[in-house]
Amino acid sequence: MSTPANNPASRLVQNTAEVDYRILKSVAAYEQAQELVDRLSDGGFPVEKTRIVGTGLRSVEQVTGRMTTGKAAGQGALGGLWFGLMIGILFLILAPGNFFLILLLALGFGAVWGAIFGALGHAATRGRRDFSSIQVMEAESYDVLVEASHISQAAQVANGQPMPEQGPEA
Repeated sequence: MSTPANNPASRLVQNTAEVDYRILKSVAAYEQAQELVDRLSDGGFPVEKTRIVGTGLRSVEQVTGRMTTGKAAGQGALGGLWFGLMIGILFLILAPGNFFLILLLALGFGAVWGAIFGALGHAATRGRRDFSSIQVMEAESYDVLVEASHISQAAQVANGQPMPEQGPEA
């Protein structure tokens, strides 16, 4: 898989196909891969020569509960409170006046409109999605890759040995 040339990330991270990477270690959990790279860093290894690559990606959606129009209105009201707070502070900066009155009005309007839009948004689904959930991406395993020219150094540091001296790079 190559990164398109017009993608800003392509200027920051080299394409894996352009650099010869070797697998230092495959692990089951991201935390294990992170710990290995941290150990390399603590040992003085140039960690910019490493990558953590998740393989076997899948989308996991955890259902967190039933969604009702009332819950949707409540969540909308909470979001509206934040928006009302932002608008209230803006009004206080631009048009100083009675601090508490302006803030209470902005919070009230924000909460009411948030609740209305939350309830209308849920009602618009007509019961097709009456639950709330959290969706995450998971990988089956993670490979810690190291540039081929540095793989032996990385293996030594990963095994607890000191960072070997290296000559000038070609």
